[in-house]
Amino acid sequence: MILVKHGASIVIGFASGLVIAGAVFAFITIVGVVPRLAQKTKTTGKIKVYESALALGGIFGTLATIFRFYLPIGPVGAVVVSAANGIFIGCLAMSLAEVLNVIPIFSRRARMQRGLFYLVLAVAIGKLVGSLLYFLVPGFFDTSNM
Repeated sequence: MILVKHGASIVIGFASGLVIAGAVFAFITIVGVVPRLAQKTKTTGKIKVYESALALGGIFGTLATIFRFYLPIGPVGAVVVSAANGIFIGCLAMSLAEVLNVIPIFSRRARMQRGLFYLVLAVAIGKLVGSLLYFLVPGFFDTSNM
C-alpha cells in the first residue's frame, strides 16, 4: 500500500541519491585521491583495493544513514573509525588543494620562501584543535546566546 501511495517519491528519491553518489565519486576520481595516495605510499599495485574500500565505505555510510543500526565497536572502535574518516577527509582536502595549486599560489603571493611545511602543519593542528573543542566541549561553538 505504501509503495503505491508514495511510489513517485521513492523513485525520485532513489534516482536523486544515485545521481548525487555518482557526482561524489566522480569528484573524488577527478581530484585523484586514490592514485595520489597510492603514489605517496608507494602502493600503486593496491589501487583496486583502495577503490573497493572507497566504494564499500560509501555503500556502508549510505546504509548506516538510511537504516539506523548499531555496531558494538566500543570506544576504541569509534576512535579508529573516526581517525579513518579524518584521514580520508584530510587526503581529499589536500588532493583538492594540490589539484587547484592552492598551496603553491598562496606561497608565491605571500612571498613565502621557507616554512611552507609549518604553514600546512599549523592548519592541520588548527583543524585538530577545533574538532576536539567541537566534540569534547559541549556548547563551545554555540552561537545562539550571542
